[in-house]
Amino acid sequence: MKTPMARLDRLLANLGYGSRREVQGLIGAGLVEFDGETLRDTGRKLPVTPDLPGRMRVQGAPLDPPAPLTLMLHKPLGVVCSHRETGRSLYELLPIRWRARDPVLSSVGRLDADTTGLLLITDDGPLLHRIISPRNHVGKRYRVTLDRPLRGDEAALFAAGTLMLEGETTPLTPACLHPLSPTTAHLTVTEGRYHQVRRMFAAAGNHVTALHRDRIGGLDLPADLAPGAFRKLGDAERAAVFEQMPP
Repeated sequence: MKTPMARLDRLLANLGYGSRREVQGLIGAGLVEFDGETLRDTGRKLPVTPDLPGRMRVQGAPLDPPAPLTLMLHKPLGVVCSHRETGRSLYELLPIRWRARDPVLSSVGRLDADTTGLLLITDDGPLLHRIISPRNHVGKRYRVTLDRPLRGDEAALFAAGTLMLEGETTPLTPACLHPLSPTTAHLTVTEGRYHQVRRMFAAAGNHVTALHRDRIGGLDLPADLAPGAFRKLGDAERAAVFEQMPP
């Protein structure tokens, strides 16, 4: 496969370091290095390879990861996933410069403000659509805490594939419920309807008091990734998203 190349000033502008004029100023000031060499030619073509951040420095710091970039974020309570919603946005948890990247970073699906846990963020459009497409049946597992004890028939109700949510005309695809205690359970769904998990339990006569997503496909939220923290996904972790979810 041919290595993609990028013009230096366009590369830096697309990574959010500033406008083309601003990044040309950085380059002219000798603040950009590649393999220890100070770069001054704004039109120089550079290989966009995975090791580029380790070979290139801007103002003394490693270059931000180039596209395609996929992040794993531990979404904390009270954070929203859209620029259009009121409240603190998940994008405020990322470096300010990353908000100006092109292509833009977008969350892969959403978690509402009252839901915590594993969230993927990417600028890879095909990957995003592959994950959220119902055809690919990527499972999302939630740890659910309930207001009242489980009745005992919820697992059969959710697995039947006949449950209809209020205001909808298409039944839910089968979902898998594993009780953990009288008031806690793991629920795995392969769809992403609006407030789906909360509405499923409401249809079963219960109320969700806490909701946490801990797994997408075969990818688990690491125990050492604190709320609000994020890190880049490697190739194996991206592939794990499409693996069959462990029992």
